[in-house]
Amino acid sequence: MSFYMVPNAPEPVATFSHAVEAGSFIHVTGQMPTYPGEPERPIPDDIEEQTHRVMANLHIVLTGLGLDWSSVVRAGAYLTNFEKDYARFNEIYSSYFPANRLPARTCIGVTALARSARVEVDLVAFRPLAR
Repeated sequence: MSFYMVPNAPEPVATFSHAVEAGSFIHVTGQMPTYPGEPERPIPDDIEEQTHRVMANLHIVLTGLGLDWSSVVRAGAYLTNFEKDYARFNEIYSSYFPANRLPARTCIGVTALARSARVEVDLVAFRPLAR
């Protein structure tokens, strides 16, 4: 297994790696709507800005590992205000993936997230093993 801290990615809000590669699968830690290099900067208030920031942070980790959105096979999404935010989150989230390559996904309503965020998303990506 390989454990990665990706340069220019946001500082973790707890003790974990940005990603762990096990065989062909890369597990990307859930990203928050925080800003790389500015850990104390307040996070955006609305679900739209938070979702775009989370997806931008995931993109930083993916590209730092030589991957892109088409490598993603599964996503987990966590919303603190599921009823209010689900439709808008889903619209923004899905715009990041090719229409014919949407990953499997679970979206769960939760009572709270770190930094009082409204959304967090984690990923599992696939990289074929070199032969």
